[in-house]
Amino acid sequence: QVQLVESGGGLVQAGGSLRLSCAASGRTFSNDNMGWFRQGPGKEREFVGAISWIGGTYYADSVKGRFSISRDNAKGTVYLQMDSLKPEDTAVYYCAADPRRRSIATMTPRSLWAYWGQGTQVTVSS
Repeated sequence: QVQLVESGGGLVQAGGSLRLSCAASGRTFSNDNMGWFRQGPGKEREFVGAISWIGGTYYADSVKGRFSISRDNAKGTVYLQMDSLKPEDTAVYYCAADPRRRSIATMTPRSLWAYWGQGTQVTVSS
């Protein structure tokens, strides 16, 4: 059974940092593109960023320069480092994976991702 499990969410003050983790199991994800999305209160789920199967990264403009994505294939884990957090970053954050090796710059629609985690809540207080 394919599973993506996010962790690391919580409550943080504006300007603070959090690191989210996404642990993959059930298949080999080292050759997959991996992505992060988020869904704020009353909003659509939106693309945050992605890391390709060869380690390239791509970010939404709203988080560029503040968030970074990395992966440890040996551990089957992808990370989202979030710095300089703002109240508008408050959302449920979701990990996603896709094996088709598309250019990650084209993978902003959620419909292009095959596998999803259950999400982890991030709340940024002002």
